[in-house]
Order: sequence, then structure tokens, then C-alpha cells
Amino acid sequence: MENNHLYILWTNADIVSAEHMVMMYSKNAILRNWWEKVTVIIWGATSKLVAENTNIQNLIKEGQEVGVEFSGCLACARNLGTAEKLTELGIELKLWGEPLTELIKNKERILTV
Repeated sequence: MENNHLYILWTNADIVSAEHMVMMYSKNAILRNWWEKVTVIIWGATSKLVAENTNIQNLIKEGQEVGVEFSGCLACARNLGTAEKLTELGIELKLWGEPLTELIKNKERILTV
């Protein structure tokens, strides 16, 4: 596959979707070589879920250990007061509006949850 990088745009703060889709799929996608690289983009309400839920934090750590990259929307994290906690968890924070627009325009592989 020419482009073997999957971006998961994670905006749904539902705990079941987080555990049984985002975390499960991103981790297995690396472990089973479905994708060479997986980046989970934490956007909106998910920023608050990650900052407050220790189980999700542990699942993120497990994902990071196998090579899943996590990046969060800096504007969301600032607005929701989660920037410090996300940074502590090793999550890169950046202004994602323009980079996401470029990913879409370049027809990159984006899964939205």
C-alpha cells in the first residue's frame, strides 16, 4: 500500500466507542500490521474524556507502547482546561485545523469516530 498511515479523528466522547473502537482498533492496527503508522487525533469532547478517565489514560499508554501516536487539538485542550494533563500523558498538542484541512485535501486515510 502506497499510503500506509491512518489518522483516526476522535471526536466522540462515548466511553464504549473509545474503548472498543478507537483504542482497540488503533492498537491492533499496529500490532497486526494493518497500518504502518496510526495517529489518533483527540478533538473536542474527547480531550475532557482523556483528561478525566484513568482507564482511557491506561489504554492510551498501551497504545503508545506499541507505536500508536496521539495528538490533540491545542485549542480544544486550552478551552477545556485539559492541556496540562494531556501533555503529562505524552500527547502532542497542536492547532489541528490547518493540518486536518491539508490531510483532507490530500485525500489521506482518515477514520472519523
